[in-house]
Amino acid sequence: MASSLSGLDMREEATCPICLEYLTDPVSVDCGHNFCRGCVTQYCVEWAGRGSLTCPICRSQILKGNLRPNWQLGNLVEKMKHVAVCTRHKKTLDLFCEEDEEAVCVVCERASQHRSHTVLLIEEAAQKYKEKIQAHLKTLKEEREKQLGLKATGEGKRQEYLVGRQKIVSEFQQLRQFLEEQERLLLAQLEKLDKEILRIQKENVTKLSGQISHLSELIHELEGKCQKPASEFLQVRLSLKHSRSMCRDRRAPESSLRSVRNGPSLPRVHMTLDPDTAHPQLILSEDRKTVRYGRLWNKLPNTTKRFDYERCVLGSEGFTMGRHCWEVEVGERGGWAVGVARESLGRKGEISFKPKGGIWAVEYWEGQYWALTDPLTPLPLSWVPRRIWIYLDYEQGQVTFFNADNESLIFTFPPASFAGERIRPLFVVWETESQLRLCP
Repeated sequence: MASSLSGLDMREEATCPICLEYLTDPVSVDCGHNFCRGCVTQYCVEWAGRGSLTCPICRSQILKGNLRPNWQLGNLVEKMKHVAVCTRHKKTLDLFCEEDEEAVCVVCERASQHRSHTVLLIEEAAQKYKEKIQAHLKTLKEEREKQLGLKATGEGKRQEYLVGRQKIVSEFQQLRQFLEEQERLLLAQLEKLDKEILRIQKENVTKLSGQISHLSELIHELEGKCQKPASEFLQVRLSLKHSRSMCRDRRAPESSLRSVRNGPSLPRVHMTLDPDTAHPQLILSEDRKTVRYGRLWNKLPNTTKRFDYERCVLGSEGFTMGRHCWEVEVGERGGWAVGVARESLGRKGEISFKPKGGIWAVEYWEGQYWALTDPLTPLPLSWVPRRIWIYLDYEQGQVTFFNADNESLIFTFPPASFAGERIRPLFVVWETESQLRLCP
């Protein structure tokens, strides 16, 4: 009860007797009563001319110029403005009813409406609700972090999808470019073959026309001889012998057409393997035509020409111009590669088996044939080769591989620039079961 009275007294003390509102810039007069500075100044103006100035409350005489600021009361008024007051009883709301969830004063607490309810001090109720809010706030923050994590995961998966999609698009673009280049090369080769076939056909037609004309003359001559008397008939034997000789010397044109159509018509290069370049684990035959892989290391000079890491050996021949072709007998076991390499190819440590590294080759590894491009190109061959032709056109920068068994094309590399550098045959043996042999 004392607290409620003090609250009421405090409110009365903080109220201006003139405007009945909270004091604004409170000042004290001579008798000790307090007023708003604006209210008491207006009161003094209205009182002028009525005689001595008196206090509006106690009527004690006061002086107009003797208004003293009451800073302490001003601070109290500012605090009182923020204190909640019961609208029914004008008491401060110091208590809280948990059942009705509202702030009440001491008079409300004793009223029948709240008498049986649980009532706490406003500070205790506030702390209790703060704890509940903090717990709920913690749950909300955890849920927010969980949602942020899900969002980040989703964005990460989308980024992975975009990266994967771009990779697929890039790979297919490269594949498309490669196929277009292969199509262009093969069409160019077919055009060359068409021209060569047409040229040979024209030559054969010319030759056959001449032969037919000459044979017609012989036939006419022999028919004429048959009509001669017996004394002259014996001369026919000489003409007959000459005609038979002509027939034996004539070559069928089909053989030349077949060679152009099915594979390179160049004579094979006769070469051997260069032992100065062979890896120490490679075993060369006495005629230097065959190479196989041995487990033991041979004691050989470690020169700058010799391969010391990759199991390679170069051919004895090198080319800086012209067109050349050689034949290699391969197998279906182990692993091997055949092709060409630049003279400047590194011999020490690992090397790159790709055109950028100075190598144009095809390989057999674990039952699959590959062209050593970048990236690797699988070669789905319908006919497994036992012998391979390697064809080099230096000026055109062209390296082509044929199946010598059925004279079918295996693979053609895109044109390269050899820039005047010497190009040498390359032979690689990776497994003990592998063996390569130069033919013949």
